[in-house]
Amino acid sequence: MVWIQFAVVLLFIFIGARVGSIGIGFAGGAGIIVLGLLGLPVDPEGGIPWDVLGIIMAVIACVATMQACGGLDYLVQVTERLLRKNPKRITFYAPIVTYLMTLLCGTGHVAFSSLPVISEVAKEQGIRPSRPLTISVVASQVAIAASPISAATIAMASAVEPAGVDYIKVLVVCIPTTFIGCMVGALVASRMGKPLEEDPVYQERKRLGLIQKRDIESVEITKSAKTSVWIFLVAVLIVMVYATLSSDSITIMENPPYPRNAAIMIVMLTAALIMVFTCKPNVPEISSQATFKGGMSAATCILGVAWLGNTFVNGHLDDIKSVGESVLGSAPWLLAVVLFFASALLYSQGATTATLMPVAQAMGVSGSVMVASFPAVTGLYLLPTYPTTVAAIEMDDTGSTRIGKYVFNHPFLLPGVVSVVVAVGLGFVLAPIIV
Repeated sequence: MVWIQFAVVLLFIFIGARVGSIGIGFAGGAGIIVLGLLGLPVDPEGGIPWDVLGIIMAVIACVATMQACGGLDYLVQVTERLLRKNPKRITFYAPIVTYLMTLLCGTGHVAFSSLPVISEVAKEQGIRPSRPLTISVVASQVAIAASPISAATIAMASAVEPAGVDYIKVLVVCIPTTFIGCMVGALVASRMGKPLEEDPVYQERKRLGLIQKRDIESVEITKSAKTSVWIFLVAVLIVMVYATLSSDSITIMENPPYPRNAAIMIVMLTAALIMVFTCKPNVPEISSQATFKGGMSAATCILGVAWLGNTFVNGHLDDIKSVGESVLGSAPWLLAVVLFFASALLYSQGATTATLMPVAQAMGVSGSVMVASFPAVTGLYLLPTYPTTVAAIEMDDTGSTRIGKYVFNHPFLLPGVVSVVVAVGLGFVLAPIIV
């Protein structure tokens, strides 16, 4: 029966992947119905990662409020100024920008707004746009594993807590390893493909008059837009300081008034309220912002697929633990491989983490191995169909950012794989020391 139930889990994950986007969550819910009929207990209290969902909703609501205030437009303006001051180094500066934006906002969707700027600055300098565009998209995804407020990081912290690894240690390991990984990926990207003027596709498109110089839309930045960004940054800082002071490894605050996850939610919701009173956004428009829609879609995916996975795992905990200990005990790096391919299928770092990290913990995988492998949940660019990947391809009218005829031979793959491999490799060095 266990293999039939496992097949059901895989079947509905596959169905969700075929539907795509929020459909992954829908398919997860349908799969739970079948598992229940096959005899597994369905327990929403223990199967649904409620804290993760609550944090996603609170953080995304705050980010969307900042966007409604014009805060993201302000960040784009700062990005453009930085890149135009250092145009020759755009392949290295652009991923730093998208990495930091994701690190602060907890979602890779914020990279959308900076991609047109990256493409235009590269063209102006005669640099092959695929080089900075590809690694920028990759960096915006890899940074999810380092963001203190991302759904994936919160799910990760919850999964490794039983192993004695707290939230701060996850960040101490993942921030430097993922950043270094992205910079190595940028080095690889800077050498990919022919120089722009030698690319036959570019030459043909130029001959046909298909290359255009686009004026980046100038948006008037108000004082409220800048204020919203500062409010958000202070909120993120408060979250990190509180988590540090209440950490078991620091023990400065032995009896904190709020649990860590609750503190993140209430700080983010309070920051959004302060923005509403000080920056005066159109409140009904907050829920129509792109970041809000993307975040709520991610929450639904996690609700369905994590509940599906946890229902199966909780019903066969002893069997899974015995099998996992024998396999991962001899080759712990296999966890990273599983996470990488699972993330490409599930289309969500948060859903991948919430679904598979509790399984790894149940198998007896050590906390250091789980933390080291964590950046592998960011392999969403394996297939060139993720929204930011598609956006980068569409915004490059030179044709340099293109998908090969074999689908997998696209320019995001190599810098992406290199970034993750380096991050995971460094993690296996650093995590045993920190954890």
